[in-house]
Amino acid sequence: MQPFMPVRFVLTTDQTYEIHHPDLVLVGRRDVSIGITKHPDGEPINDQLTRVALAHITELQDLPHTITPEGNGSAQ
Repeated sequence: MQPFMPVRFVLTTDQTYEIHHPDLVLVGRRDVSIGITKHPDGEPINDQLTRVALAHITELQDLPHTITPEGNGSAQ
């Protein structure tokens, strides 16, 4: 499994949506469903769901991310 890379979607309307967790985005054939969370700790539970037509996404911008260690922190 590849690590998730946070991304910003830029739309034809100049709106942007930032995706910081893979559980908050679902890509379909014609649209993408974006979960919008209002949790300050970044918990991947959506409070609102927005659908955007793929034809309206004009740019994908990589966002900075932090690498968090997995497991109990011991070296592998």
